[in-house]
Amino acid sequence: MAIPLAYNLRNLIVRKTTTVMTALGIGLTVAVLVADLALVEGLRTAFKATGHPLQILVMRKGSNAELNSSVTREALQILKAKPGIAVNSANEPMASPEILSVINLPSVDSPTGMNVTVRGLSQVGVGMRELKIQRGRWFQTGQREVVVGKSVAKRYPNAQLGKHLRFGRGEWEVVGVFDAGESAVNGEIWGELNQVSSDFNRLDTVSSVLIRASDAAAAQALVNSVSEDRQLGVSVLREPEYYAQQTSAGAPLQFFGLLVAVIMAIGSSFAAMNTMYAAVARRAKEIGTLRVLGFSRGSILLSFLIESLLLALIGGVLGCLLALPINGVTTGIGSFATFSEIAFDFRVSPSTMLAGIIFALIVGVVGGLFPASNAARKEILTALREI
Repeated sequence: MAIPLAYNLRNLIVRKTTTVMTALGIGLTVAVLVADLALVEGLRTAFKATGHPLQILVMRKGSNAELNSSVTREALQILKAKPGIAVNSANEPMASPEILSVINLPSVDSPTGMNVTVRGLSQVGVGMRELKIQRGRWFQTGQREVVVGKSVAKRYPNAQLGKHLRFGRGEWEVVGVFDAGESAVNGEIWGELNQVSSDFNRLDTVSSVLIRASDAAAAQALVNSVSEDRQLGVSVLREPEYYAQQTSAGAPLQFFGLLVAVIMAIGSSFAAMNTMYAAVARRAKEIGTLRVLGFSRGSILLSFLIESLLLALIGGVLGCLLALPINGVTTGIGSFATFSEIAFDFRVSPSTMLAGIIFALIVGVVGGLFPASNAARKEILTALREI
């Protein structure tokens, strides 16, 4: 016969101070874990939203990022002539030569400055991305104008609409803020290709070429054709694959976040264990009475374990609520591949909260198993004599 769940709930309510303190300790542990998972989830979502399945990124052979790549203008002309490339409404091949560099800007988190990606591209390249102008307008050809992603505008005071940024050979006016949804390009600054290439002395080469295939079959044929062309000497990656590789930037943070969470979980487990041991000591006569009433050792073990799990569940829910305010908060981390900051939003998703609650329940099992076993082993007469 199982002990009613109401018995466990009553005990938690009666010992409300101990319950709150233990649940808070577990909750803080869960909050750290959920925040760490939300960071990684946000970074992964940003990169996943960036790549287009029909777009192919062409870089110098051996390069792992656009920043350390260079493709000659001659190679660009060969690429444009490849069969299978889609054309836009103006009947232009959708092949976008692009130049990448980094500049240092003071941010709200780092007054000394962070590296931000500057991308030079043409209107063809702009059209190949699914984004819109949030405020202002697009840059004009031949002008020293830039548009910034919404994350840049949010995090960098100097990158506001109407202000001027100094990089390259002079000042650039911020004429627009674009919104790329959840894409990682929200953390970039865009300018006109020829102006950017002139300022950074990149007249003969570009960093990469982005190609849009006409369909899925043409995309694979383009990958094979470009990668096998020895005259080009380039490497080819599907755009989603390229950005998937960039999620490695979050691996160190994920590791250290999990390490901190595990260390805190050990402390929380001991806190839960002490709470349950104290409960067992105070309720010795109750345990003896339950045995007299016919409840088995297994029922008592299960009852105290359920009580520990309920305590952990309260802590898990509390931890999720503590972490919930960071959902949608824009942050950034440095990437060793691009040597610039990657801006993205924390994502406290249902899956991250579920992981936090499961983590809390594991803490509850570890913290409650030994006290529950101790309660179940008590002899009836011994338990009834204890005060």
